[in-house]
Amino acid sequence: MFTGIIRNTAKVNTVSRKKGSIFITIDKPKNLRIKKGDSVAVNGICSTITGVNLKTFRVEYMPETIKKTTVGNFRKGTVVNIERPVQPSEFLDGHIVQGHIDTTGEVISIKSTGRSRIIKVRVPLRFMNFIVPQGSIAVDGVSITVAAVGRNWFKISLVDYTVRNTHFGILRNGSIVNIETDIIAKYVQRLKI
Repeated sequence: MFTGIIRNTAKVNTVSRKKGSIFITIDKPKNLRIKKGDSVAVNGICSTITGVNLKTFRVEYMPETIKKTTVGNFRKGTVVNIERPVQPSEFLDGHIVQGHIDTTGEVISIKSTGRSRIIKVRVPLRFMNFIVPQGSIAVDGVSITVAAVGRNWFKISLVDYTVRNTHFGILRNGSIVNIETDIIAKYVQRLKI
């Protein structure tokens, strides 16, 4: 389980494909303590570390993950958000993030308001039942409060700290992002059926 509080960003080092899977090595941040077999969230995607050395770590993505997420767009130099799983002794900052991506969304506008940014993201209509104003959402693994919603879009408002300490500072109109809606909203919707 994750919380969506990003402590590290890193760059994709290599990308290779084999038998429908994607294998990615990522530059290892110096303060990231990981070992083979650990889970780590890469842009919100729960990923198993298949190899690690002093400079990089390796993850593998199967076709289902490639279909639902942005990993197919990763290239050498792509900046990604990295989060280790939460430990039982840690504070639960952010919200419950599973690392199970529901869909992708497209950034359709970015506006600066003082030191903050307001980002509008379009998502497939079927996911809007799980997105509510002042609710929680994970965008590329970052826990964010939803500021506003429309028919097939939502807005998030980012403080300067979040922009500087995640990859949100490099997002542009047309950027595709991973979306994980709130797990509680999904269970509530399921109980209503």
